[in-house]
Amino acid sequence: MPDARPEPIQIVFLLFPGITQLDFTAPAQALSRMPGATLAGAAATIAPIATDSGFSILPTHDFASCPQADILCVPGGHGVAEALGDAATIDFIARQAAGARSTTSVCTGAFLLGRAGLLAGKRATTHWGYTHLLPLVGAEPVAGRVVEDGNIVTSGGVTSGLDFALTLIARLQGDTVAQAIQLAIEYDPAPPFTGGHPDRTPAAVTAGLKARVYDAAAARMEEALKT
Repeated sequence: MPDARPEPIQIVFLLFPGITQLDFTAPAQALSRMPGATLAGAAATIAPIATDSGFSILPTHDFASCPQADILCVPGGHGVAEALGDAATIDFIARQAAGARSTTSVCTGAFLLGRAGLLAGKRATTHWGYTHLLPLVGAEPVAGRVVEDGNIVTSGGVTSGLDFALTLIARLQGDTVAQAIQLAIEYDPAPPFTGGHPDRTPAAVTAGLKARVYDAAAARMEEALKT
C-alpha cells in the first residue's frame, strides 16, 4: 500500500527590514523539506524586505492575508530593535502564536517573542552577545544552541537556526526524517577554526568583536526593550 499523505504543516516566518538573512533562510531550507510543509514569509506589506546582507527578499503575504501558522518562526537581525516598537508586528506575532503548535525564534528574534508576552517565565536562549538581556522580557537565560520550553523553542545566533529546525523536525516527524533532511542538505559542520562561541574562541577575538559590534548593538537593544 502507498504511504499515507503527510499531514499538512503551515510554517510562517516573520519578515522585517534589517533581518539577518541566514536566520530566515537556514531554517527555511530545512523546514521546507519536511513532508507536508508549506512555507509563508509574512511582513507588514509585500514590498521587498532589505536584509543585512545587501539584498532583499520578497514576502509571500502581508500580515492580513497570512495563513495561520502551525509553526511560527521569528528570525533576528539588527532590525529587531526597530521592530520592537512596531505595534502591528508585535500584534501579528501574538495572534499567530495563539493558534500555533510551536512558536520559535532564531537569534535576537527571541526579543520579539518576549515583547509579545510569550517568554514570561520561560527558559530561553539567543545570540551570545544579547543573552544578558533576556530577563528584560521575563525569560530565564539558558546556555545552549536550542532551548525548548513547552511549545516555545528558541535558538542561538544565526547558524543555530539549522539546529533548531532539525530539532523541531525530529520532534514532529521523528529522528529518521530529520536525519534524512540533514543528509540531504549536507549539514556536516567542519569549520576551519575551533570557536563560534565565546567559550571556545580566543579571548582577544571575542573582546575585539564585542568592542566593534556587540557592545553597541546590545546597548541599542536594551534601550529598545526599555522603551
